[in-house]
Amino acid sequence: MKGIEDKELKFLAQYTEGHYATNTQLTSHLVLNFLAPAASTLTLAAVPSPKLCHNLNLVRRRAAKLFLAQGFCMANLGTLYTVSAPSGAGKTSLVSALVKSNPEVCVSVSHTTRAMRPGEIDGVNYHFVDHSTFEQMLQQNAFLEHARVFSNLYETSQQWVLDTLAQGIDVILEIDWQGAQQVRKLMPETVSLFILPPSLACLRQRLTGRGQDDVSVIEARMSEAISEISHYAEADYLIINDDFTTALAQFQALITSQHLRLSHQTKRYQALLSALLA
Repeated sequence: MKGIEDKELKFLAQYTEGHYATNTQLTSHLVLNFLAPAASTLTLAAVPSPKLCHNLNLVRRRAAKLFLAQGFCMANLGTLYTVSAPSGAGKTSLVSALVKSNPEVCVSVSHTTRAMRPGEIDGVNYHFVDHSTFEQMLQQNAFLEHARVFSNLYETSQQWVLDTLAQGIDVILEIDWQGAQQVRKLMPETVSLFILPPSLACLRQRLTGRGQDDVSVIEARMSEAISEISHYAEADYLIINDDFTTALAQFQALITSQHLRLSHQTKRYQALLSALLA
C-alpha cells in the first residue's frame, strides 16, 4: 500500500501548488474538505488554488483512493463546534468546565490584537499579537475565520483546526456570530451553539461584577449584546445560562449526543457489531 500512498500524495500535492508543508497537513485538508458529506458545497475560498478548485471531482476520487489505501475512515474525524454568546453570558466559563471533564475535547486558542487581561496567559487564553502581525497572517490566508469585536481583531488558525480534527479530537471555537458564519460556510458540518443570559439585567450584573471594565466599556458591551443576541437563531443549539450547573449539563449532553452518532459508534464498536451479526 505504501507505493499507492506515495503516488497519490504526489499527485494531490501538485494540485495544492506547494500550499502544504507536510503530507499530514495535505491529508487533513483533503479529508475534511473533499471527502466530507458536504463537499459539494465547497467554494473557491475553501481550497488553496484555482487549479485545485477546478478539478474537485478528480481530486476527490484520488483522495478517496489514498485514504482507502491508508485504511482511513471518516468516523475518525473529530467534531468542530462553534460557541457564541454576548460578552458576560458565561461562554468561557462553561467551555472551560466542559473541557476539564472531556479529554477528547479541546479549545482552539485564537490570535487577537486586544490587550491581555489580568490572569490571562499568552498561548493559553489567546495568542496576543500586534496589528501588523495579525494583518501579515491574514494576507497569508492562515485563518479559518476572523472578525473585529470592540475595535479588536480575532482569528482562528485554519491549519491547527484541520490537523486536530484529523486526529479524532473535537475542537471548540469560542467565536462571535460573525466568525461562526464564516466557519459554517467553509465547513458546513460544524455544530453551532449559542449561549444566552436569562435577562439583560443579569448580563449587566455579570459585566459589572467582573471589575475589569469602566462604565463606558460596559455600556458599549450592553449595546453590542442586543445585536449579538439577535443572531441566536442561526445556531443549531441554544442554552440559557441561568444556572451554571444546569447549563453545563446541557452542554455536556450536546457533546455526548454527537459522540453517539451512528458513524462514530459503528467505528468504535466495529468488532462487537460484527460479532452480534455473526
